Amino acid sequence: MHVVGVDLTPLEAIGYDRVLAVPPAGDLGYGPAMRDVVAAVAPDVIIPTVQDELPQIAVLADILGRAATLGRADKTPARVVTAGAVPSAIAADKLLTMWALAAVGVPVPVHAPANAFASAADAIAWAGGPVVVKPRVSRGGRGVVLVEEPADVDWSTVGPAHVVQSFAGGTEYAPQTYRAVDGTVRSYVLEKTVLKQGRVGNAADAIRVPDGSRPEIAQLAVATVEALGLVGPVDMDIRLDDAGRPLVLEVNGRFGALSALAPELLAGVLEDHLPR
Repeated sequence: MHVVGVDLTPLEAIGYDRVLAVPPAGDLGYGPAMRDVVAAVAPDVIIPTVQDELPQIAVLADILGRAATLGRADKTPARVVTAGAVPSAIAADKLLTMWALAAVGVPVPVHAPANAFASAADAIAWAGGPVVVKPRVSRGGRGVVLVEEPADVDWSTVGPAHVVQSFAGGTEYAPQTYRAVDGTVRSYVLEKTVLKQGRVGNAADAIRVPDGSRPEIAQLAVATVEALGLVGPVDMDIRLDDAGRPLVLEVNGRFGALSALAPELLAGVLEDHLPR
């Protein structure tokens, strides 16, 4: 199996035959650059792994798949591991994710666009306690701030590009979930044991809990993936509130930083998408 990566900076990386440079996903040059790479490499499978590129890849899926035929003698299109454009766009925006899940009864924190509040004090009063402020579109824990007191954040830097959520103070989980092309969904529950920012942020360490030991987390993850219409690998954050009720914090329609702890996700991708 040959693996070719793309990144902003084409550094050497373990497990990759080579890494090629492409512009950022928000750059108009991203699509043409990706098409050129696919035409040159002629892959069997294209797997997006960066949150920013998911909506772009969903829109470009047919174009990229056909580009692979330019470099293949059998003219077989590449398979692109992506959901449709609408599910991908919703999952890439944390506010839209909250709205979509709440609309169908999937439990989420109390939430609102940040520009609904004139100050951090207003947001805290609205939530009745601490809130989390995070960019609506970002990768992982970048820009996430826990606000317990108004002085914890400079509200002048917060606006419509941010979402506010009530803070759930319990244990945080990162269920790794795979929805196959036939609609079958399986979820494998990871528990975050250390967070990089103390009480919020990416996991600095995590463990995989025994399969079946936290069915409520796995079932909520499955319901979330189905509600959003996602397919393929999905990484999400679920946290218990003070009453022990699990709430979906955010959803990433891709492999996550902890996905190596659930190798079943990659096995699912290869089973669904590699030629036989």
